[in-house]
Amino acid sequence: MLNFEKKGNGKETLVLLHGFMENLSIWSDMEPHLSQDFTLLKIDLPGHGQSEILSEVHTMELMADEVKKVLDHQNLEKIHLLGHSMGGYTSLAFAEKYPDSLKSLTLFFSTYFADDEEKKQQRIKSYRIIKDAFAHYVRAGIPNLFNPNERDILEGKIETALETALSTNNLGALACVKGMVERTDKKHIMQNLEAKILVLAGKHDNAVKTDTTIKNLPDRTNIKSYILDCGHNGHWEKPGICAEIINTELLHNLPKKLVL
Repeated sequence: MLNFEKKGNGKETLVLLHGFMENLSIWSDMEPHLSQDFTLLKIDLPGHGQSEILSEVHTMELMADEVKKVLDHQNLEKIHLLGHSMGGYTSLAFAEKYPDSLKSLTLFFSTYFADDEEKKQQRIKSYRIIKDAFAHYVRAGIPNLFNPNERDILEGKIETALETALSTNNLGALACVKGMVERTDKKHIMQNLEAKILVLAGKHDNAVKTDTTIKNLPDRTNIKSYILDCGHNGHWEKPGICAEIINTELLHNLPKKLVL
């Protein structure tokens, strides 16, 4: 079973799925700001943190099934599911397979679109360097995921992100990159899921096409979206603001779109 940590005893369970080359420790800055009405269930996805590599290719569906095993082990039938980046892709796969398990789905600096051909080729070209020069791959990529206008004040957070990524098993990372290349478009989930959908996006996100993601959201009353003045890592760049939006939207209601 995947490694996980449970914190709190709120009446609502919020399951947190980290992104690529991250682990369940990434939520530490947001945790103090999240409502005590949540019980937090933080999970290490396959090949990340303390969770084992399960296959040569970690498809989003495989990872979603492993998340479901944790929920079943914890006797959880209805949960709020939040996924950062690759965790968002896993969450969408989960929503496709287990829609009745969801009270809400939060795409946290993630997207429902599959990779375009250019992005797929970038990932495929990265296979060798992830396998043979992982530290170089990490140091070349991680700083670019943060807001370039705040690099000076985010220096400590960037260092934390680098340390987290470097602690990842490179073969686990490789299995997930191969899985991300294979993932399919999930716009139909956004169009049909009955649970509440929350989308948090970054104005300076270099990993996700924020404009395209927000512009193409279906016009449904159960979908709420926010664009924040940050990069790809809202949990490190704007933890307080992100937590307040999550608290408000998953436990209450706000107008449909708000730009901060």
